[in-house]
Amino acid sequence: MRISRKALLALVSAAALATIGATTLPATSHVDTVAAEAAAAPSLAGTVALNNCSGSIIRFATSQDTDKAVMMTNGHCLESGMPGAGQVIVNKPSTRSATLLNATGGSLGTVKATSIMYGTMTDTDVALYQLSSTYAQIKALKFEALPFSASHPTDGTLIDIPSGYWKKTYQCGIEGFVYQLKEGAWTWKDSIRYGMECQAEHGSSGSPIVDRATRTVIGINNTGNDEGQRCTVNNPCEVDQAGNVKVDKGRSYGEQTYQINGCLGAGSTIDLNKAGCTLAKP
Repeated sequence: MRISRKALLALVSAAALATIGATTLPATSHVDTVAAEAAAAPSLAGTVALNNCSGSIIRFATSQDTDKAVMMTNGHCLESGMPGAGQVIVNKPSTRSATLLNATGGSLGTVKATSIMYGTMTDTDVALYQLSSTYAQIKALKFEALPFSASHPTDGTLIDIPSGYWKKTYQCGIEGFVYQLKEGAWTWKDSIRYGMECQAEHGSSGSPIVDRATRTVIGINNTGNDEGQRCTVNNPCEVDQAGNVKVDKGRSYGEQTYQINGCLGAGSTIDLNKAGCTLAKP
């Protein structure tokens, strides 16, 4: 898991450019070049810094400006500690605070949660907080929530993983999906495998996985294999449909979030009783 090492210890103790020969190409204006570089530049916009992890403010396609904003991080980043295997937390009061960040990691202010709408480490690793502020109120602080994808991500997609905790962005591509990812007592399904360029550090847990082309959230960062061990905490292993186990030291992973859209209630809330909702339930 990519929770900060300090926080993890506390929890455990408590529980190239191509060369163009002589061919003449149309000139590119300085304005075009600057715009292209800005579009490709890593950005922390839409992210938040937590005391032990990273996170983001997400906005669903159906969200309204008057809805209370939603903050997303990992289930293992919950202030109450890591949920057990099979445990689901729903509508639990919370007063957790987070720092809103701009594109370069500067603070735009502090927000507070009122509840943990949903939290689990079963099948996926996610926690969704309802904030006391509306989307309109955080927008007034010059903060833009990240749009949230309702579709399964695609293999090969170029991704950014912006960490509010470290104020840095990891960049790579998706290198396939893992049938089951096992770590300690927990099992995650259809996990997102990163290219080895993304060496996500402890503290980056909960960072959104952002499609670089669309700036849309397509998953959530959560773990990596530190020491080459097999299926232990901080050393997840890949398990295929035949039960074969693979250990890939140094590999980092994320989890699926698109399925959250099937459980949306009115006002950007979570309704686990909604027809078609596939999130783990209490």
